[in-house]
Amino acid sequence: MVRDALGTALRQSFDGAAVAGAATLEQAMAALERDPETDAVLLDLDMPGMDGLTGLALIRASHPAVPIIVVSAAREAAIARRAFDLGASAYIDKSASLDEIAGIVRAVLDGEIFAPPDADTGDSFAQRAAQLTAQQWRVLALMVQGDQNKQIAYKLGVGEATVKAHVTVILRKLGVRSRTQAVIEARNLALPASEPIRSEPVKP
Repeated sequence: MVRDALGTALRQSFDGAAVAGAATLEQAMAALERDPETDAVLLDLDMPGMDGLTGLALIRASHPAVPIIVVSAAREAAIARRAFDLGASAYIDKSASLDEIAGIVRAVLDGEIFAPPDADTGDSFAQRAAQLTAQQWRVLALMVQGDQNKQIAYKLGVGEATVKAHVTVILRKLGVRSRTQAVIEARNLALPASEPIRSEPVKP
């Protein structure tokens, strides 16, 4: 429902706009592969497959030129800062009005960035993590899941030596000394559990 409402609002606000919907991170990545000239992405951090902020980082690394507008129910300032550290152009609360969202999208398309006031003091790990390539993010995400090099190599369809090389570069870019430390730091990119949304009956 939220996705459909956003799509309707964007089509009404931008004449002739083509809006593609995606229910999962995989679908969003596939849509970007089909149309790499996409003007902007509205990304829900709670979407299946996102794994916290890892999905944002993966899209940013795979498509560095596409502005990303994060839409989330998470209101913690630290999450917003990490999102900007990882390359988001704006961070919108899901409770924002459709007109407000359309206004922010228009501003981002004009080149503006809506960073929080204290974004320059953001999470240094997230800033370093933003240097990872898309494939390095895939390796790191599997490391966080507990996979060893042989399992990662199988899942990514590469050689184990390639995975080892990626891990070495990941540790260097993140400024950590061990695989365990990298995993612990990366888990901080997860989102806190949110309260379930309670639905109210609609009276005729």
